[in-house]
Amino acid sequence: MAKRVVILCDGDFPRTEYPRYLMRMADFIICCDGALVKFIRNSKAVFGEKRLPDLVIGDMDTLSAKMQEKYSDIIIKEEEQEHNDQTKAVRWALANFADLEHMDIIGATGGRPEHTIGNAGLLMEYTRMFDLEERNVTIDSVSDYGTMFAVNDSVELECGQGRQISVFSPDNTLNISSEGLVWPTDGVVFDNWWKATLNRASQDTVRLTFSHRSLALIILN
Repeated sequence: MAKRVVILCDGDFPRTEYPRYLMRMADFIICCDGALVKFIRNSKAVFGEKRLPDLVIGDMDTLSAKMQEKYSDIIIKEEEQEHNDQTKAVRWALANFADLEHMDIIGATGGRPEHTIGNAGLLMEYTRMFDLEERNVTIDSVSDYGTMFAVNDSVELECGQGRQISVFSPDNTLNISSEGLVWPTDGVVFDNWWKATLNRASQDTVRLTFSHRSLALIILN
């Protein structure tokens, strides 16, 4: 039984309290490949004692043969290269926990910028790849700097006045009208990543109204 799962990727390990709190509150923790090393190194600082994750998954290209042998009882090696290790972890959790409600992905940013951009884009892809709305499962990506999540239709966000918010979409036919933002998104053409970034909530509730169902990524800081 696992309603809340944390997936730790091999990017920046969190230094701030909120993502570490999410790790402590998780029912099940999955490390992607080489993230196992960072988890072991930081586990005492996070949990107050040394501990291991519940599972390690990936193609093991960044985990030494010695570590693979030592922790073989919690490792699942998936060598296929069609999907990255973050996606393999999400897929495994969805397939193995019927009661799953929420996943927090931590460590998906930092390091190589292409990993950060790719992992952010995958949050949108997961909504249709895994039919998350039908499953009633939500996925966030949390770092020391903010929280990312995907939406595929109009949404109301209780984010608090003054909260920084950015909106991205790969759909240049999508129009998103807004209420509660300092700079309205009405009329923005989403033909590049920067087009609706660095905005701010002018009231506690922000409403984004989609012209049609599509994909968008929200980042709250």
